[in-house]
Amino acid sequence: MEILIKLVVSYLIGSTSGSILLGKLKGVDIRNMGSGNAGGTNAFRTQGASFAAGVLGIDILKGFISAKFISAMNLPIFSSSTVDPNLLIILCGVAAVLGHVYPLYHGFRGGKGGGAAIGMIFAISWPSISLAILLWLVILLLTGYVGLGTMIGSVSVIYFAHYFKDAINNPYFLPFTIFLSFFIIYTHRSNIKRMLDGTENRFEKAMIFRKKN
Repeated sequence: MEILIKLVVSYLIGSTSGSILLGKLKGVDIRNMGSGNAGGTNAFRTQGASFAAGVLGIDILKGFISAKFISAMNLPIFSSSTVDPNLLIILCGVAAVLGHVYPLYHGFRGGKGGGAAIGMIFAISWPSISLAILLWLVILLLTGYVGLGTMIGSVSVIYFAHYFKDAINNPYFLPFTIFLSFFIIYTHRSNIKRMLDGTENRFEKAMIFRKKN
């Protein structure tokens, strides 16, 4: 029962969409704009940097709070936890990511999981996610594709989880990163199709080797 309560709470936290919440304050719904996705990339394309920064901040916090604090929350109806805390931190983080992608409050139309996943992994291994973000930035600067950087970054976490395994000391983290990479690639399947078709949007201003007009 303890694990069920914590998973539900984490999922509901994850279901709070940063883009939709801030969009209501601004009077916009980015699900009806751009790519139609409620994530940070579409927020940036349609509403600008400050709006996107707020969205990303909320989305990262969802994953971090769920993994770091909800998993460790003491429930007064239980005398002591019966679930391995290493497993709880993973499961609560996953629940938040699923809530982010399939939000209960918003017709199960959410983002692609990147922001919430960053927060979750930061709660477990900040070096792993820091290096993955650095790799994401390199991919963005070279190609202009945010989605490609996100997918490659998520796969790279598998290596970093193995490299830092002694410091992380969580036997569930490496298997989780494998699941996460497949899930992130799945949520970016439309990006993959557009890249193959040559219709995927690029952030050309971010590219180092962009074509000069």
